[in-house]
Amino acid sequence: MEIPGIHHVTAICGDPQANIDFYTSILGVRLVKLTVNFDDPNSYHLYYGDGSGRPGTILTFFAWPGAPKGWRGTGQLTTVSFSAPPNSLDYWKKRLTSKGVKIETESMRFDDEAIAFSDPDGLQLEIVESQKDDREGWKQGPVPSDFTVKGFYGVTLSEEGYEQTSSLLTEVMGFHLVGREGNRFRYRSPTIETPSTVDILCLPGAKWGEVSLGTVHHVAWRTPNDEEQRAWREKLVKAKLNVTPVIDRKYFHSIYYREPGGILFEIATDPPGFTVDEPLEKLGSALTLPVWLEPMRSHIESELPQVKLPDAKTAN
Repeated sequence: MEIPGIHHVTAICGDPQANIDFYTSILGVRLVKLTVNFDDPNSYHLYYGDGSGRPGTILTFFAWPGAPKGWRGTGQLTTVSFSAPPNSLDYWKKRLTSKGVKIETESMRFDDEAIAFSDPDGLQLEIVESQKDDREGWKQGPVPSDFTVKGFYGVTLSEEGYEQTSSLLTEVMGFHLVGREGNRFRYRSPTIETPSTVDILCLPGAKWGEVSLGTVHHVAWRTPNDEEQRAWREKLVKAKLNVTPVIDRKYFHSIYYREPGGILFEIATDPPGFTVDEPLEKLGSALTLPVWLEPMRSHIESELPQVKLPDAKTAN
């Protein structure tokens, strides 16, 4: 068994409307699901992705208005990187700057050019020009199809040390070490052609991160079906990791565990996907709830802040 890349990344935001506006109107991805945190149904859970929310494109947010600001540090996933077409960074620099988003750094790593910036809550994002990504982005958003982000390029894990996390990635989860630049170690799944990199940034002595607004809560890795997920659970338990039972998240099934550096990992199934309760053309157009929360719909809707949803056919 091998992990075919990233399934989704879940972060924490404050104002859900500001989050929706940034990701749909500026970054140009699709809101594919408006639902609630199943463990805290009085708060939104927002899902963004490509046109259908395929695994490998899904960035999600727990909306916690009024929560304190978090900070990036060790024991955290500190950067989420998106893949964009070749020769698109000039467009993105102009677009982001015109929308009041500051380009924080420009860099060349492992032969790929990247720009870094932050979302309204301070979440660190990158757009990376990728030469090997045939995926299509969300075509009905505000970004022209020649420049749309296509999904994840990869993630960066900040750690006090790298050896134990590296062993988990390579010896248990099937990733390969493919490069090193200074204190940055890059890993990739051998089973996927599109970018799906995992960088470990070794930062001994750095401050420990605090998960709250503007930080990542967890990263989920893909598995194709329930059978392989059960096999992964057995393998992780044999590797002396504490793993949750399988949890039904409606759009996928999940198991959770912490890697040696403290970052929360998840393994999520590709199916059933986001069209189980909405047709493809209506994704993200209304609040959806799992069947066990439907009896509480009126109460949940009264507790949630009102949000204005994007018109998919409106271009900026």
